[in-house]
Amino acid sequence: MKLIQTIKNIFKIEELRKRIVYTIILLVVYRLGSFVVLPGINGADLGSLEKSASEGLLGLLNMFSGGAFGNASIFALGVMPYISASIVIQLLGVFIPYFKKLQMEGESGRRKMNQLTRYLTIAILCIQGPAYMANLHNQIPMSSFTAINAGWSAWAYNLVSTIILIGGTMFVMWLGERITDRGIGNGISLIIMVGIIARLPYALYVECSTKLGATNGGLLLLIIEFVFLFFVFVAAIALVQATRKIPVQYAKRMIGNKQYGGVRQYIPLKLNAANVMPIIFAQALMLFPLIFSQFNATRGLAATFSNFTGFWYNFVFAFLVIAFTYFYTAVIINPTMMAEDMKKNGGFIPGVKPGKSTMEYIDGVMSRVTLPGSIFLAAIAILPAFAMILGVNNQFASFYGGTSLLILVGVVLDTLQQIESHLLMRHYDGLMKTGRLKGRAGM
Repeated sequence: MKLIQTIKNIFKIEELRKRIVYTIILLVVYRLGSFVVLPGINGADLGSLEKSASEGLLGLLNMFSGGAFGNASIFALGVMPYISASIVIQLLGVFIPYFKKLQMEGESGRRKMNQLTRYLTIAILCIQGPAYMANLHNQIPMSSFTAINAGWSAWAYNLVSTIILIGGTMFVMWLGERITDRGIGNGISLIIMVGIIARLPYALYVECSTKLGATNGGLLLLIIEFVFLFFVFVAAIALVQATRKIPVQYAKRMIGNKQYGGVRQYIPLKLNAANVMPIIFAQALMLFPLIFSQFNATRGLAATFSNFTGFWYNFVFAFLVIAFTYFYTAVIINPTMMAEDMKKNGGFIPGVKPGKSTMEYIDGVMSRVTLPGSIFLAAIAILPAFAMILGVNNQFASFYGGTSLLILVGVVLDTLQQIESHLLMRHYDGLMKTGRLKGRAGM
């Protein structure tokens, strides 16, 4: 079989084999660390914390940390502070000239921005660490804090725990960077993906037990769910890979006796250039009414937005996803810069004048491409709600759409593309018998 032969080819390449083994080892280290409870806490009393971390923003943080948030682990804060810092630095590159200049300086500018991202990550951790400890004190009884009961003052214990949480996140970042440099795939993305996959076996077990335990066609319903899930994955893959190619012609140039240029290339504009970020932004914004639920004036609004299967919740959620898709796409894609780069390198779009006309053409194409992409993304974002309405349990329903599905699909495609490039470099067939994998940009 071709699959078996492809696996043999992968392990024939020494460098690729070492990269895969190295990646697996570091991911195992991360998963083991997710179960190491903060010192001074009785791990048997964390049931209420795990329950509170099953939905809302806390559920999102718990998903990105692979369950470490609900385990009060040393990796409880996960990589979310780093992702938040990366987004902030990326947005600053649009509005602040200094950061915009760094983006245009190539490799040296990228190193500086990475360093600034790390500093900002530490600043965010200094805020999130004490907030997490305050949440712990609210969720679990004081008797669970064995260190405080043994004589530690509360502030001293919280300070030491915050330092441990900061160190844990920085260690997870280091693991991600090592995977990116010496392993296979994007390290941070793989760490998030492994955390999501870790929730799948239990969710699948609960769903199968529930359906098979029913007496009125449970097995048939389970088969229908799996078939529908398959088509949802196919649709998500189509969304991640879909691109609109804009042809670019480069002028011919004679340098000495050699001719350069004169070839036609393409600018690939992705149907979903923003990836999963609009869903994350929208989910965070949907939680604001819940924060102010203790005030009488907002209790009705909070009740509406706490019903995750309700019409208004999903309508507003879908609208926010569409709006944030346009916003984030405008942030990461700069038609003006693209037009200027083409003009400097002697490139032009056939039938379009260089300069302002090219910029307007790219901007118009991007706007038209983003509309169906944003609607499709919004549909995927609210699919888990429909799955829950139809009787799928909450944990398994999250794999029918939203951040879980898009991250899984995107990271797997990106990793497979890197593996395929190693195979093709050494004259082996790729992972697919026909066609080539098209990866996606990083998160």
